[in-house]
Amino acid sequence: MIKKVLVSSLLVSSLIFTGCATTVSKNHKDITAYKSHMPKSILVLPPVNDSPDVKATYSYWPTVMMPVAEAGYYVFPVSVVDNMFKENGVTNGSDAQSIAPQKLQEIFGADAALYIRIKEYGSKYQVIQSVASVSAEAKLVDLKTGEVIWTGEGKQVQSSNNGNGGLIGAVVGALVEQIAGSLNDRAYPLASAVNIQMLSPTPSNPGEGLLYGHRSPNYQQEGLAR
Repeated sequence: MIKKVLVSSLLVSSLIFTGCATTVSKNHKDITAYKSHMPKSILVLPPVNDSPDVKATYSYWPTVMMPVAEAGYYVFPVSVVDNMFKENGVTNGSDAQSIAPQKLQEIFGADAALYIRIKEYGSKYQVIQSVASVSAEAKLVDLKTGEVIWTGEGKQVQSSNNGNGGLIGAVVGALVEQIAGSLNDRAYPLASAVNIQMLSPTPSNPGEGLLYGHRSPNYQQEGLAR
């Protein structure tokens, strides 16, 4: 009986210690490189579009600026960056993101660049509902060294079917959504939500979003009790 109690106690202790280790490694990012290369200005490159929606890059790209600026960084305007690339024959995200970091730093004078890949963008129409989804992943690269100092990802999904009105109501609702979807970009507001989710600083969990930049009153306040 004593032997069984000892074995059980050791097993419980092992599970407790294992659980704690897993939680720490999963929820806390290493922000050492980020802090050692803390940028003041960020160049947001045109996103690479992996979705079937051809307008995704230019619909998504402008929605990145607000959360980055609100985090406390100088952000280069989309129009300036876009014109600069086009004048030099760079017309898509893949080409822009293949330029050497040091060359980007030389051209724009930015401290870091945000590389974004759009994984999903747009609406899918089914028999009784339409589903709009946007997902993306990003990495922040120090342009002097080419080192990746932060990574993040986000996803937002919105369904038109609220379950009211029965089957006929759902079918009619989906048809209306499909007609309206041809006139409006339902993914656009979701793109803004994805960027807020992915990029906005999270004081209680540093590194989950961007860290507060030099322009923020909360600069270097991550992880401090409030």
